[in-house]
Amino acid sequence: MSIYVMSQDNLSQMLEGYDDPAILVSADYQILATNSAYRRKFGKIILEDSPKCFAVSHGYDRPCDQAGEDCPLKAARESKRKEKVLHIHQTPNGKEHVDVEMIPIFDEKNTLKFFIELLKPVPLASGRPSDKQIVGRSKAFNEMLAKVTKVATTDASVLLLGESGTGKELISRLTHFASKRKEHPMVTLECSGLSETLIESELFGHRKGAFTGAYNDRKGLVEMADGGTLFLDEIGDISPSTQVKLLRLIETKTFRPVGGTEVKTSDFRLICATHRNLEAMVKGGTFRLDLYYRINVFPINIPSLSNRREDLPDLVEHLLRQENDKLRLTPSALRLLMAHRFPGNIRQLKNLLTRAAILSESNLIGEDSVRESITLDMKTSTTQEVEERTSNPDVLRENESAYIAWLLKENNGNKPAVAEELGISLRTLYRKLKS
Repeated sequence: MSIYVMSQDNLSQMLEGYDDPAILVSADYQILATNSAYRRKFGKIILEDSPKCFAVSHGYDRPCDQAGEDCPLKAARESKRKEKVLHIHQTPNGKEHVDVEMIPIFDEKNTLKFFIELLKPVPLASGRPSDKQIVGRSKAFNEMLAKVTKVATTDASVLLLGESGTGKELISRLTHFASKRKEHPMVTLECSGLSETLIESELFGHRKGAFTGAYNDRKGLVEMADGGTLFLDEIGDISPSTQVKLLRLIETKTFRPVGGTEVKTSDFRLICATHRNLEAMVKGGTFRLDLYYRINVFPINIPSLSNRREDLPDLVEHLLRQENDKLRLTPSALRLLMAHRFPGNIRQLKNLLTRAAILSESNLIGEDSVRESITLDMKTSTTQEVEERTSNPDVLRENESAYIAWLLKENNGNKPAVAEELGISLRTLYRKLKS
């Protein structure tokens, strides 16, 4: 996509035509103008200081691609068309995920003149501990979040895949609130543990007397989701009979309340989630192939905590803040957590921190409290087994790397500062980085 213009003043005025925050950037990264939406969201920029976009957005002293991140300006310059990338920007509220869209501007001779950069903050997500509900900045997390922001603006059905405790319901909410349906309701059905009759009643509603206990007419979740989003959690747990009815609903957007004859319609966006291997279930005959293809239009894998371990320090701070904003971990307690594996993912981490806070005698949670919390978490484990597990050389080596990577990001790549925080020499840090 190319726009052919000559006047910088006209471009500056054109920025006001965008509802999203927008800036005008020169080919050498200088911010030339901002619109009012940008100033409301991110604050005023002193243009007389010739600010560079990478310095304002990230605090970098060089372009993003030279600092280890994707640079949308470079990509748009090379492709000569619109480019998009998910970045973590500095904002008045701290570091937040922002969906960046870069549009190249050419003159009538097809000479590249400027770029218009549109910035769309991602709702509910933050690159640092905050009052937002989704926190992370690791590569695995950002790749997942980029997919969410791309599919959110469409009406495509989304299938969230991942281990239990990874936050699939939070990601479903993020998808809804980033969509055009955000002003309409999002309704959720937890399919696990419900009988076939109860699931159908919850989904489609029922008429009085349809079954024992149906004393009144009841509207179902499908009808309540009209105009909005229907989220089915643990869809792999529904029975074959319910699968048939769900398939019909998805194909026709029509349904009948249990015990009723009237056919109703509902316009909803479908998001499903499961920790099960649906492909294996299809092969085993316990999940319908046609339904699988209906719900698997846009699959998104939610990374486990072990695959985004460098996010753990920020997650710890975020979860502790939810408990009590005065709670903190000592460095040794954090290192102990970094060496621990979390098969229950973020849900398990949250429970462990809650126990540690209860066991601690002050707002500063020490290593002993964390170790006792881990012991309680491992129901059949003794303290000695916990010691052996958390001192495993392979586990420690793996998580030390993630911890160093996190510290480097925290200190903007300042290696002497990282070495000092780790209590090691700069030479030792370089040796660890090399290995």
